[in-house]
Amino acid sequence: MKDITIRFIEVYNYLLEVGKVSNASDFAKKIEISTSLMNEILKGRSNVGIKPIQKTVNVFDWISLDWLIQGKGKMSEKFSFPNKPSVIKNADEEYAISHFGIPLITIDAMAGFGEGSLQVMQYDTEKYIVPEFTELNVDFMIRVKGSSMYPKYNSGDLVACKKLSIKDLFFQWNKVYVLDTEQGALIKRIKKSDTDNCIKIVSDNPSYDPFDMPLDKIYAISLVVGVIRLE
Repeated sequence: MKDITIRFIEVYNYLLEVGKVSNASDFAKKIEISTSLMNEILKGRSNVGIKPIQKTVNVFDWISLDWLIQGKGKMSEKFSFPNKPSVIKNADEEYAISHFGIPLITIDAMAGFGEGSLQVMQYDTEKYIVPEFTELNVDFMIRVKGSSMYPKYNSGDLVACKKLSIKDLFFQWNKVYVLDTEQGALIKRIKKSDTDNCIKIVSDNPSYDPFDMPLDKIYAISLVVGVIRLE
């Protein structure tokens, strides 16, 4: 039981770090053991029993029972995925991005985020768990505003974005990107321009005319790799 107890303590420390429990007493109350027993476990004087482990994975159902018992897989390997993306607010950034979902940032927060200079926790972001995006290395999602990309994207849709390095940028022509520019954040299709050191910004909605954008006016860029359509 020693290894299981060590992993149990890891779970407690993780839950404490991401704000799911406030202290040992709070955790003990949630999994229905005494605070004194919890303290003994944390001090290495007692091993955890099966019932507290079962209660832990029942209360915090994204914690993997296989990982707790056998050390197989990852701590957060077991998820309960609803039909719609679930939301976690105010989670620790490192755990939230790697284990608990994708941050939904605002248009205003786009500035700087594309190059990694902005920390997600500077904003009250929501975190979405979207299993279909796991293998796409999605870094953030942003909400579409306006009708310029209709019918590809509707206003209110959430587009999933993968950050790209502005220094070694290679455009995939006719793909949709999110760009941080001097005109603000733009969600547009990119095509090759006839003008040197420019790209052509194209809207899917024919009511919006295309225009050239100088490359030096683009401060950050991300490729759109998926969408969640909200009815």
